[in-house]
Amino acid sequence: MGANFSSCVCDGDEDCSMRPRLGDIPESCVALVLMYLDPPDICKLARLNRAFRDASFADFVWESKLPLNYEFIMGKALEDDTTSSSSGAELGKRDIYARLCKPNLFDNGTKEIWLDKRTGGVCLAISSKALRITGIDDRRYWNHISTEESRFHTVAYLHQIWWLEVEGDIDFQFPVGTYSVYFRLHLGRSSKKLGRRVCKTEHIHGWDIKPAKFQLTTSDGQRAVSHTHLDNPGHWILYHVGNFVSKNSNDLMKVKFSLSQIDCTHTKGGLCVDSVLICNSSNVKKEA
Repeated sequence: MGANFSSCVCDGDEDCSMRPRLGDIPESCVALVLMYLDPPDICKLARLNRAFRDASFADFVWESKLPLNYEFIMGKALEDDTTSSSSGAELGKRDIYARLCKPNLFDNGTKEIWLDKRTGGVCLAISSKALRITGIDDRRYWNHISTEESRFHTVAYLHQIWWLEVEGDIDFQFPVGTYSVYFRLHLGRSSKKLGRRVCKTEHIHGWDIKPAKFQLTTSDGQRAVSHTHLDNPGHWILYHVGNFVSKNSNDLMKVKFSLSQIDCTHTKGGLCVDSVLICNSSNVKKEA
């Protein structure tokens, strides 16, 4: 059987060692092929042999994956970093991509930015502490609670209020594309008891009477409004505010967003406000 196999691979006296192998492909050719692959696939192929590994470090391979304004985004990613001695200028493009694919806090830890590993699309999260919440300083209505269920480890919890109004904004250079804005909300207060997740629902009321209003506007005149009843207690839900389009990666765009329920004929309560998410529409996951 072994002889038959050898005859299939090597004809006659031909020396098998002279046949071209995968490792003989020029590094420059490998790099050109890698340009057309998604980043996770590039990293997998880099483990094949030395030629593929070296080609995977080529700057032009990763520059094609990075947003056009990656230097602006890298500046945000390093804004709150007191541990790194690197400014980003001396990093290779592969290292920059890897750094940006990790969650990076900025604006004193109240915002976070990262790139989708496969597409390179920009994602932003804005903490509840970066939002303007009516009555947030009055403990009769609101208080901040610690939780492992938030990327910021804290959420704003509403006990009861007549006038609900949550607003926020961000100035950012968004790479060209369409972006979706979401509020991440939760009805009920979750906690751990004997190692199991439990949700207290005694404060939940008022959300089935009138829908909440979600709104966004941009500095270039785009606008979106939606009305939704808050429901599904015990689960984190991404409530879609609307979409906007960025046409120039170098333009600084201000995006404003809000959540309100200002019908004062009834109170509402039992709501956790975690964050606002802004993601390239192709990267949005359905689950919160």
